[in-house]
Amino acid sequence: MLRAGRDVRAAPLSADLHLRSLSVGRSVQGGGGLQQRRFNILVSSAGRRVVLLRLLREALEEVGVEGSVVAVDSQRASSAFHLADESFLVPPCTDVDFLPEMLDLCRRKEIRLVVPTIDVELAAWASVRDAWYEQDGMAVAVSSPKVIEIAADKAETNGWLRDNGFPATHQLERDHFLGPGSGQLFPVVVKPRRGSSSDGVSVARDLDMLRAVTTPDDVVEAMAPGTEYTIDVLVGRDGRTRCAVPRRRVEVRGGEVSKAVVERRRDLMTLASDIGDALPGAYGVLNIQVMVDDDTGECQVIEINARVGGGFPLTCVAGGRFPTWLIEEILGLPSSLPRAAWKDGTAMLRYDEAVYLDARAAGLDRA
Repeated sequence: MLRAGRDVRAAPLSADLHLRSLSVGRSVQGGGGLQQRRFNILVSSAGRRVVLLRLLREALEEVGVEGSVVAVDSQRASSAFHLADESFLVPPCTDVDFLPEMLDLCRRKEIRLVVPTIDVELAAWASVRDAWYEQDGMAVAVSSPKVIEIAADKAETNGWLRDNGFPATHQLERDHFLGPGSGQLFPVVVKPRRGSSSDGVSVARDLDMLRAVTTPDDVVEAMAPGTEYTIDVLVGRDGRTRCAVPRRRVEVRGGEVSKAVVERRRDLMTLASDIGDALPGAYGVLNIQVMVDDDTGECQVIEINARVGGGFPLTCVAGGRFPTWLIEEILGLPSSLPRAAWKDGTAMLRYDEAVYLDARAAGLDRA
């Protein structure tokens, strides 16, 4: 058990509220007729990632291995927490006890794959990625600490892209706007240097507005024209890109895409694949955000996110079966990726769903 007060399962929900789409994967016969060891997956900071749980169950089914999808979170007021096969309360990822308690839990539940989901926890998981794999054979689907640092810091991202010959937006020091002719540089995008999910991002259309919205921790970028794309990228343990799937962002709500379309754009696939190959120690699922000029076709990379994106289910449903290919690689199975053909033109229209339960089970009662 985890430390007292930490390991708490929510009250079980009735079948009609579980909304499960698939049963857990079937067992298969391995070499010599022996049954394959269970392949249990842990989703960290599960939050609202209900669809991700379902996609991971589907991956187990596709590979033909038996296993469970376990969710952990620092609070019970999480929809995915209540819809996983097992759920555990853990310390916040910034707590000194987070990694020791996670290691204990992962060993007890025989976890084979850990899937981090939020930016703030990536550095912690990256710090133990190699050691846990060597000691316990446990794969943590996260990139190296260097990649996490590059992706977490917007100035670092921009500098790395330019140093490695990739097209990036033009970042400027705030002082550049104080000189003659600075009005020609507007409008500009202002974003926190270490922000996430579009929190704190704003557009300044003149110097007065820039002064009003910027802080010393912000970066200022020239506004890139055109259409925004997110490219989901899968990188194998050898650091080589396995697949890149672009999706055009049609509508965004609260920093996450709500409407999108998968498009087979070779220029974006090549750009994202090259970035995945160049990042020092990339692994697992990443996503790269790019602006494409509608008139010239020029691309400018605006962000690198070293994690599964909120719109990733579209890529998976379209045929980019990243979880399946990750599991196959971990098990040393022949990859089904060469036979995969994701479907161009697949669209996603996200909507809200809910879990209904007793307030005490959700940790929302007044007691």
